[in-house]
Amino acid sequence: MPSGERAGFELPFLLLGAFRYLIDELHGALAESGHGDARPLHGFALQAIGPEGTTASELGRRLGVSKQAAAKTVASLERVGYVCREPDPRDARAVRLLRTARGEEMLSLSAVFFESYRRRLAQSLGRQRLAELEDDLQRMAGSPGDWLRGIPGWMT
Repeated sequence: MPSGERAGFELPFLLLGAFRYLIDELHGALAESGHGDARPLHGFALQAIGPEGTTASELGRRLGVSKQAAAKTVASLERVGYVCREPDPRDARAVRLLRTARGEEMLSLSAVFFESYRRRLAQSLGRQRLAELEDDLQRMAGSPGDWLRGIPGWMT
């Protein structure tokens, strides 16, 4: 069917399909680089933990998930060596989650992959068309500060 004649319900499926394809390709590349245990949630969680670290409770708030879901995510991240725990220097009762060198490596490899993917899109679509597509998607998505907040919780 010509693109101007598609049914309205197809747009979200096309957007989701493009996202899924991108993430599946990313995780294939990560597996080839020694990160076969990485899961899509891990990337969201490591971004939410941030370079300074955070507590499990705050991670849950940032991801928009329950404390129990945050605890499961933390356990998964620990199991694959992406985070470690240490006493919080500001609160003796709290435990701070920190990204490990392995977690940082996974994020760095992901960033390199995304840059490569974007270059491939620029080659196939053309730089101008890609810039227009990105502008259109940004208008559709709203404020960049809202993109990550709560996405994992929303997806479950």
